[in-house]
Amino acid sequence: MTVNVAMIDGSTSRLDDELLEALQTQFRGSVVSPADPGYEPEPRPSWNAMHADRPGLVARCSGTADVVDAVNFARANNLLTAVRGGGHSVAGLSSINDGMLIDLSGMRAVQVDPERRLAHVQGGAVLGDMDRETQAFGLAAPSGRVSDTGVAGLTLGGGLGWLNNKYGLACDDLVEAQVVGADGQVRTASADVNPDLFWAIRGGGGNFGIVTSFTFGLHPVGPIVAFVATFYPLEDAADLLRGWRDYALAAPDEVTAFAGMITFPAAPGMPEVIHDRPVIILAGLHSGDAEEGMAAMRPLREMGTSLFDMSQPMPYTMAQSGLDGLFPRNVLRSYWKSQYMDEFNDDAVSAVARLAQDRPAPMTMVNMFHIGGAVHAVGPEETAFAERSAPFMVSVDGNWTDPAQDADNVAWVRSSWDGLRKYGNGGVYLNFGGRSDEPMREGVDTAFGRNLRRLAEIKAKYDPKNFFQINNNIVP
Repeated sequence: MTVNVAMIDGSTSRLDDELLEALQTQFRGSVVSPADPGYEPEPRPSWNAMHADRPGLVARCSGTADVVDAVNFARANNLLTAVRGGGHSVAGLSSINDGMLIDLSGMRAVQVDPERRLAHVQGGAVLGDMDRETQAFGLAAPSGRVSDTGVAGLTLGGGLGWLNNKYGLACDDLVEAQVVGADGQVRTASADVNPDLFWAIRGGGGNFGIVTSFTFGLHPVGPIVAFVATFYPLEDAADLLRGWRDYALAAPDEVTAFAGMITFPAAPGMPEVIHDRPVIILAGLHSGDAEEGMAAMRPLREMGTSLFDMSQPMPYTMAQSGLDGLFPRNVLRSYWKSQYMDEFNDDAVSAVARLAQDRPAPMTMVNMFHIGGAVHAVGPEETAFAERSAPFMVSVDGNWTDPAQDADNVAWVRSSWDGLRKYGNGGVYLNFGGRSDEPMREGVDTAFGRNLRRLAEIKAKYDPKNFFQINNNIVP
């Protein structure tokens, strides 16, 4: 029997049993194709149902040695290859049709050194895995806002989340990584060892290799933190966004503020007054003392007549998973676009509010992020992640369930994003980038700016043939 797998040049390679058996013999994980009984269900399906692709071959790795063997096999056979860590890529970059998928979802161990305040996190871990272990010691690393998000993809793309203003992006607290390169070599990347590679993976995505282990610096956070999430009628969005903007600009760095606009689903345990109701949620997390945090964020709870207020001191892990229900894995079809804003003036506020009331699907969201503090304290050329000055970002998150509505929803997001571009500075956040028919290079020039030339040089050093190309691709 043979297995047909897509090659880098667009043709198809026929891999016979003998070749696959040679790989499986040394592999500690499993190697499966669509003909094998273990092919489905996937241990960790892709998050975006719009990119639920079928690989021609899957290497489910148990550790770094398996990743090395998978890379060497794919390179030797010129196979088109994608990598899955958390599998949460909005753009479907952790999925592939017909090619080879190197799947790290079985590699999710987290080890914490509380004395040195370090966490060693395998490349297949999700945020919930990391938070679970670090919070046992009252520590945390900056990460995202949905616990099912992969640590790897989030960090390699920058990493916006609830701790940004106090402690920076996820990539800012990375102190070391273990990287399997396109040549199959395992390298350490840190400030002292392969510093060019270390610079590049902090924001440059999966272009330079497969990170099998991350080491993060940790900070004292929790276990109880102040968390605010107050639901207001969406029709009041313009006034509320102006108040949210003014509050966020004046808030202490311990606070990271967020505003989300959605038709809230009829979720069990949530009051009926917000079931299937268009709402704007003004939210924030305070990374310090919970009592001080509730006092500091009180204005977010008093900006109008609320429908429901779930604000309270709560475990940090609960705050980290509070949005999980809005982002179920392999259910929503998603296409997102983002835009950084140097200012969020009244005209922009009005435009965002109008857009939020014109969403084509209930689960489509329009979100505003405040970014400052520790994120802005890092220079734009100190890491590959270049956007270090914009205080706001808007994200238009198209989410729907019917495949027949793909074209209409993608078109609406694109049109909406185009309408907001005059308020932005041209920069985009690649972790919030959608992909339909766009080329892999879409957005990399505006995301990396002056850093793109250096990134291309480092790509040429570590991946001169562009083996790792299923990503926000930087051409060597």
